[in-house]
Amino acid sequence: MAIALNLNRRAYDLVQTSIRQTDALRVGISTCAGARIIDCGADARGGYRAGIWMARICLADLADVSMQMHDVAGRPCPLVHVYTDHPVAACMASQYAGWQIGVVDYFAMGSGPMRAAAGREELFDRIGLRERPDVAVGVLESAKLPDEAVIDYLAERTRVDRSNLTLLVARTASQAGGLQVVARSVETALHKLDELGFDLSRVVSGAGNAPLPPVAADDLAAIGRTNDAVLYGSRVVLSVTGDDASLADVVPRLPSSASKDHGEPFSAIFERYDRDFYKIDPTLFSPAEITLNNVDTGRSHHAGRCEPDVLGRSFFG
Repeated sequence: MAIALNLNRRAYDLVQTSIRQTDALRVGISTCAGARIIDCGADARGGYRAGIWMARICLADLADVSMQMHDVAGRPCPLVHVYTDHPVAACMASQYAGWQIGVVDYFAMGSGPMRAAAGREELFDRIGLRERPDVAVGVLESAKLPDEAVIDYLAERTRVDRSNLTLLVARTASQAGGLQVVARSVETALHKLDELGFDLSRVVSGAGNAPLPPVAADDLAAIGRTNDAVLYGSRVVLSVTGDDASLADVVPRLPSSASKDHGEPFSAIFERYDRDFYKIDPTLFSPAEITLNNVDTGRSHHAGRCEPDVLGRSFFG
């Protein structure tokens, strides 16, 4: 678990290598209170390349992200692939959207390596990987660009100067914003394992994919479609170490099909619970299908299934 990686510096270096390609990425760059703001899909058009770039930055450049054509319910649909040999650092210390940012009337879900710089989540007590970087990089899932109050809030909590803060922003109902959410198949599996009390240090590699839905008309509908992409369409393979008995015990509880709320599009579930996210069974938030490959014994453990009919209703209904 003690990986000598500077997550924020890795993400910053990736930003720097691509910053001159803003026209090709269709992103906008501005400054606010000294911080660098990269609009990938709030006001800017963004696109697939911007989404892949966002996802890689969100993963602290410790994972590869790509697209490949597939089909959902008989229609062509891209798949977003992710694979990493540093799953805990990339997905849990960096990519996981564990920071609810609320400053006055601004709200965003915060992810990326800036979370490791803040290090306030209890998760870091279990996985370690807190850091004191000289730069901080984060991703904001929001329809609005941050203002000075948000910059001050984030700079204070990440303990960096405002001029050393870089934020990428996209709404869910955008090409880039939707893609970087769907690129969380492996992260969702690790989060579920953590919720079930599994020792994440046993996970040595991860690979996953999930279908990329059409951009929705608004952010609420987009949240439904991107959730469905993972809950009903993602497939994840994790390479793990240790005994097989614990893997056989945990794997049936990992996929979304283990939840009592499984089986309907997320938007329908959300409405059934009066749009109260916290009333939804938390065990629902998992990949559709998971395989655990034991690299010590050579045995595999599998559970779950994809639901193309549910995806078809969500994406194209």
